[in-house]
Amino acid sequence: MQSFTYEKAGSVEKAAGSSGKFIAGGTTLVDLMKMGVEAPTALVDISGLPLGQIETLPNGGLMIGAMVRNSDVANHATVAAHYAVLSEALLSGASPQLRNMATTGGNLLQRTRCPYFRDPSAGGCNKRMPGSGCSAIEGHHRMMAVLGTSDKCIATHPSDMCVALTALEAVIHIQGTGSNGNGGKRTVAIGDFYKLPGDTPHVENSLEPGELITHVELPPPAKGGKQVYVKLRDRASYEFALSSAAVVAVVEGGHIKSIRVAMGGVGTRPWRSHEAEAALVGKAANAVTFRAAAEAALKGAKPLPENGFKVELAKRCVARALKMATA
Repeated sequence: MQSFTYEKAGSVEKAAGSSGKFIAGGTTLVDLMKMGVEAPTALVDISGLPLGQIETLPNGGLMIGAMVRNSDVANHATVAAHYAVLSEALLSGASPQLRNMATTGGNLLQRTRCPYFRDPSAGGCNKRMPGSGCSAIEGHHRMMAVLGTSDKCIATHPSDMCVALTALEAVIHIQGTGSNGNGGKRTVAIGDFYKLPGDTPHVENSLEPGELITHVELPPPAKGGKQVYVKLRDRASYEFALSSAAVVAVVEGGHIKSIRVAMGGVGTRPWRSHEAEAALVGKAANAVTFRAAAEAALKGAKPLPENGFKVELAKRCVARALKMATA
């Protein structure tokens, strides 16, 4: 591991604009440093910043600080009662020990588990070293994405939490240096936060250098709504999704009044399926409707030989989540 300097951030404003790499729980960054994937010359410890609270907003929504641990979010009474999809997603990920360390902000910035990204000796990776190629396309790609891919990258976004936040239409609060006329503060809808790989897979999100995630805002829950997270994986725990689905639905008189569908394990970013939603709104909540929505969700899939099974698996995952959310 390369030598680096270390300092503790004294305030959010002072941390913003830093040229160092932010570290909080360290559950991803430290691993990547040990592997030689990340080699920061400076670490800025933000674990002491006052961003560890969960607060109810006047409009009925929820504000989650970037330093709140995943276990605390998952087990928070308001989250469990009114944002069940988020609680379920978090509890399906990692292990209790990791959830006790991992933070909300860190989870938003979680890096792919593609083996070619995480092992510099395994082959080229355009995320790790732009222009070096994507070894996964011709190599081992069973776990890779089938939606949002490009000829430069097929790496899957790994987070469960972010799939749930996408279905909840979360808003990310960001602190910058102050040059935008608003004290450096800005907000980004989660649907606009993550970038498709395209020709620049190393650009994963809309953060600018030195910007710091401070909070995640959840809108008020829909009255009469139901939320579900379904995760399919090779083993029952401590495993990343082969396919997952987060659904937030409101059903009236047996018909779907409103619905949001997001998928994990199959996309290069947390995947919101507007196509599935369009196939569902106003329709009867039954198996025929669910299958049509699942077909629409995976219509643009581009599978490769090893991960072609994900297309049908994802369809079944979506249909199952829809059945549970509209029961």
